Amino acid sequence: MSKAERVFNFSAGPSMLPLEVMELAAEQLTNYNGCGMSVMEMSHRSKEFEAIITTAESNLREIMNIPDNYKVLFLQGGATLQFSMVPINLLRNSKKADYILTGSWAKKAAAEAKKFGQVNIIASSEERNFTYIPEVKKEDFTPDADYVHITFNNTIYGTKFRYIPDTGDIPLVSDFSSCILSEELDVSKFGLIYAGAQKNVGPAGLTIVIIREDLIGHAPANTPVYLDYKTHANNDSLYNTPPTFGIYMAGEVFKHIKKLGGVSALEKMNKEKAMKLYDYIDGSSLFRCPVEAKDRSMMNVVFVTGNEAFDKKFISESKAAGLHNLGGHRSIGGMRASIYNAMPMAGVDALIDFMKKFEAENL
Repeated sequence: MSKAERVFNFSAGPSMLPLEVMELAAEQLTNYNGCGMSVMEMSHRSKEFEAIITTAESNLREIMNIPDNYKVLFLQGGATLQFSMVPINLLRNSKKADYILTGSWAKKAAAEAKKFGQVNIIASSEERNFTYIPEVKKEDFTPDADYVHITFNNTIYGTKFRYIPDTGDIPLVSDFSSCILSEELDVSKFGLIYAGAQKNVGPAGLTIVIIREDLIGHAPANTPVYLDYKTHANNDSLYNTPPTFGIYMAGEVFKHIKKLGGVSALEKMNKEKAMKLYDYIDGSSLFRCPVEAKDRSMMNVVFVTGNEAFDKKFISESKAAGLHNLGGHRSIGGMRASIYNAMPMAGVDALIDFMKKFEAENL
C-alpha cells in the first residue's frame, strides 16, 4: 500500500504511529545501521541493543523531565500485568490501597488489587456511566493507605483527570496507557506511572513503568522474580529478553517527539485537534458527546447519535470513506475517535467533513 492509500486509523489501540518513524523502521528492518541484521534478530546483550535501550531511556527522561530518583523500566504484560505488580510491590505496611473508579480499566485494576490487600473505593463515577471524573480532596484518602490508584485517561468512556489528586505523603499511582506523552506532566507528583505502549509510544508488547526508587525493594519474599520491580531495576530492564523491537520503535518515537519540539508541542496540537472535534459535535444537530465538558479526554472522543441504527450506519460508511475503527467500545456502543499523538489534524478535518455530510444526509 502506498502512502497515498493509507487510511486514517482512529483505533483506540494498537493505534497510529508516526509515518516518519515507520518508514525509518522499514528502511532499517533487515539491516539496522549497517550491522547486517534486524533489531528483531539482535541479541539483547549486544552492544548495538545496549545503545538502543540506553538512548531510549535517556530521551524518555528528557522529554518527560523524569527526576533522577525515578527508575524507568521497559517491561511486558501491558497495563493488565501492572494491575497485579502494583499491589504486590506497594502493599507494604497497612496492606490498604485507595482506588478511584472512573471506568472499566480502573475497575479491573481494583479487582486485581483486592487479591492482595484491602481496597477502598473512595470515589466512583459509575452511577452516571463514567461520564465524569469525581472530585476528591486530600482528606478523602485513607490516612494509612499504602498508595492511591487512578486511571488518568479513560479510553472507553472518553474522560480524563484535569487535576492531579493531592494525596499528601501517600504515593500516587496512575495508569497513563492512553495519554502518556500527550501533555506535559509533573512526574514528581506520582510515586509510580505505568503505560502500555500501543497508543502513543509504539507497537503492542512494551510496557513502560516509571517508579520512584524508594518504592522498590519491598515485595514479599515469595514474590515471583519477574513480578518484583527490584528485579528489573537491578538489571536495567534486561533480566530476561525484553520486547526488543518495541523498545527500538519507542526509542525512535521519542526522537521524533524531540524533533517536533517536545511534549509541550504535542500538547498544543492535541488540544487543537480535540477542541475542533468537540466544537463540531457540540454544535451538531445529530451528534452528541455524553461526557461532561470539563472532563473530556483529548485522546478519546466518544459521541453518539441517539439512534443505534444511525450509529451502525455511520461506522460502516465512515470505513468506506477511509476513516477506520470509529466504533465505540463493545461495552457501550456508539462511536469513538481516538486521536492520539500520531493522528494529524488532516485526519480530524476528514472526520468532521464526513460527519457534516452524514448529518446532512440523515436528518
